[in-house]
Amino acid sequence: QVQLVESGGGLVQPGESLKLSCVVSGSIFNIYTMGWYRQAPGKQRESVASITSGGSTNYANSVKGRFTISRDKDKNTVNLQMNSLLPEDTAVYYCNAELSATMWAHPDNYWGQGTQVTVSS
Repeated sequence: QVQLVESGGGLVQPGESLKLSCVVSGSIFNIYTMGWYRQAPGKQRESVASITSGGSTNYANSVKGRFTISRDKDKNTVNLQMNSLLPEDTAVYYCNAELSATMWAHPDNYWGQGTQVTVSS
């Protein structure tokens, strides 16, 4: 069984920073792409940032220059450093990992339970 557990959400004022972390545990053979998504009330879930096993990163235009994604392969973790937060960054943030649970399994997508980020003065 694979579990993704996020931490680090909270309430901050505009311009402040937060760091989200996600730990993947359980039956893991190989983790490919890891990423962060978010969903604001009344909106669809959108991709925020992703990082491949080789370290290539991709960001949504709305967060470029403000957010930084990183991963620690040894600890099966992915982090999202969020700086200069804006009210429009308010959302539930979800961790995502594309991984194979066993040597023979096809890669599949796994999700965390989500962590709330609220940016408000």
